[in-house]
Amino acid sequence: MRFAVSLLTVLGIASIIGTVLKQNEPYPNYIIQFGQFWFSAFEKLGLYDVYHSGWFIVILAFLVISTALCVYRNTPLMLREIRSWREHATEKSLRLFSHQAEYATTLTKEESLPKLQGFLTAHGFRFKTVDREAGDVLIAAKAGAYQRLGYILTHAAIIVICIGGLIDGNLPFKFQEIMGWKKIETRDLAADKVPAISRLPVNNLSFRGNITIPEGSQGDVVFLRMRDGYLVQELPFAIALKKFRIEHYPTGQPKSFESDVAILDPDRKEPFNATISVNHPLIYKGVAIYQSDFQDGGSSLSFDGWQLASAEARPFKVDGKVNGTVTLTTSGAPLTVELDDFRLFNVLNLSSDGKGKPHNVGPSVTFKVRDAQGQAHEYLNYMQPMQLDGRTYFVSGMRGSPSESFRYLRIPADEDVSIQGYMQWHALMSDPAKAPILAKRLADKVLQGEAGAEAMRPKFINSVQQLLGLFAKGGFNAVADFIEKSVPANEREKAAQTYIRILENVAFEAYGMSREADGKPAPKTDEATLAFIRDSLNSASDVFFYGSPFFLQLTSFEHRQASGFQLTRSPGKNLVYGGSILLVLGIFAMFYVRERRVWLLVKPGTQRVLFAMSSARKSRDFDAEFERFKGRLQQLMQQ
Repeated sequence: MRFAVSLLTVLGIASIIGTVLKQNEPYPNYIIQFGQFWFSAFEKLGLYDVYHSGWFIVILAFLVISTALCVYRNTPLMLREIRSWREHATEKSLRLFSHQAEYATTLTKEESLPKLQGFLTAHGFRFKTVDREAGDVLIAAKAGAYQRLGYILTHAAIIVICIGGLIDGNLPFKFQEIMGWKKIETRDLAADKVPAISRLPVNNLSFRGNITIPEGSQGDVVFLRMRDGYLVQELPFAIALKKFRIEHYPTGQPKSFESDVAILDPDRKEPFNATISVNHPLIYKGVAIYQSDFQDGGSSLSFDGWQLASAEARPFKVDGKVNGTVTLTTSGAPLTVELDDFRLFNVLNLSSDGKGKPHNVGPSVTFKVRDAQGQAHEYLNYMQPMQLDGRTYFVSGMRGSPSESFRYLRIPADEDVSIQGYMQWHALMSDPAKAPILAKRLADKVLQGEAGAEAMRPKFINSVQQLLGLFAKGGFNAVADFIEKSVPANEREKAAQTYIRILENVAFEAYGMSREADGKPAPKTDEATLAFIRDSLNSASDVFFYGSPFFLQLTSFEHRQASGFQLTRSPGKNLVYGGSILLVLGIFAMFYVRERRVWLLVKPGTQRVLFAMSSARKSRDFDAEFERFKGRLQQLMQQ
């Protein structure tokens, strides 16, 4: 019994782990979350699929066998005890009870028996009257005898629940895997390319898998995550997604979503139409279809792209689809753009103190830029500009691996709330051929009216060109390195301030040139323009850490939704539910039903009545009840 309780404790702890730790996630997710050491330790313990692990199933099987033998051995004895009246108790044995009393009475046997029997009936006791030798009469009574059913029901519940767990533990697959008849697939293959050894038949006993279906498409298999790979489960029908609908709160957060589907069953002449929503699954042919999530189903996307290290200010066009790839060539090195996801709504809190209300900032696209060696950076670009710290920016996040947080590049929007103004300015600042022109324009303004201006002009222009060259090669970091190497320590702060002022003035000239090329008036020397220039310099400096030689800005899209379904076949579920009901009934019977037995031995020859009482569990309530019965019987025998 102690060993069985220990095993039940292990199962309880394992169930808690299986609830807290998300099960059947891709292994890279666990490596990122726990690190390689703990990932390996947890993987050996089978904690990533607790309910299907070998040790969990072995414990269930042991408990079924052990508890079944226990019930088989004890049930006949308990049933016999429930039916027993114990009417063969002797006077000697009754006097040995700790709870017993004796009364003297003037009542005859014929007068006392109805009173005693009425007393027992009034207090919920069933009784049996037995005539003894010498004219004695024994009344054997009992109440709460069905408490012992609690033992039977509780142990039966454990058996039923464990059998349900074994059924849903997919034992046939485990046996086939041990025999080498089935194998987990680890390669990234299309469903129809997965070999038969990694496919499960339609009549598989139990499964839990996922499928994602774009609008206008259908699917007849689900993928079952298994350790470091997956299996393909064949379905007895196909699911076609006709329409996906989603409602949002005013902030843009999802409120509810549902899918209109058609079940294409070979056994039916016409498709079976239904709507599946969250918490309202469709159950068809023993398979429960749950609305689990939603994602992009292959939206068509169009981008404007700019070369960040080029003097070309005009954007190039890029078109692609989510889950597709686009190859771009920059400086002779081909790069692959993998379009991973598109989100129509993004709810963010953009307040500087984090106390503001979240709101929808519009569409975003997630993609990876991968080089020929397979190294990739992940990007998150927002289509619409955002208000940050009182100014407007186009925002792009970048990270080197999924374990990192996104670092964001802010590109300031121009007065037309467009990215074009910055990109034209950036092209001028990056063009070595434009450096002399910008330096001369700045010299004309700075040295105008200065004494000895002509003598200072060549040196000033040359210094500005060198500064522009440094900034074009590495941003503020390159300028800082130059100051550290060539300027004495006590003069570096002053030099840095001077260079920043020169850069801001040159940047202003570049902005003026870009506006002239567009036929726009010269920029105003106000606070807004100065903020744009400073933000542009910061952005141009951050570009060197961006990790991509180009910038992609989403311009248009054709949205296509996909609905995610979780499909389960769980024949053991009903057994678990039934076992849970038995467990509740058994615990109620064991803890809330009190078995009590009463013996009343009437001795007419001596005109005495012997009262004895016992209970399966001694308690203060039982002691109080005995004293109460004892007093009432005393009054009854004296009447």
